[in-house]
Amino acid sequence: MKVLWSKTSCTANEVIEALEHQTDWKPKTVRTLLNRLVHKQAISFSQENRVYTYYPLVSEDECVKSETESFLKRIYGGAFKPLLVNFLKEERLSPEEIKELKNILDDKSK
Repeated sequence: MKVLWSKTSCTANEVIEALEHQTDWKPKTVRTLLNRLVHKQAISFSQENRVYTYYPLVSEDECVKSETESFLKRIYGGAFKPLLVNFLKEERLSPEEIKELKNILDDKSK
């Protein structure tokens, strides 16, 4: 998806080329993934002769939001507080990050 978001549209070969240095996936695996994303209506394609050009149907923000909600439901039963508490206990945060989080919480409480 990140390849398609960054380039707006790509052929399967262009996606394969973009991923070949990032993953060890075979071209057939990438094509299978593209087909699954089409079936899930995350991407679509146009066909000219035998060339398929894929493009995203959902924005990166929409996808991140959906995946976050899915993760919360699966792991934390939909509750955000346990996730946040676990994160804050385990993660080292810089003073700047702590300040930013406080500002976000302050804005939420208004």
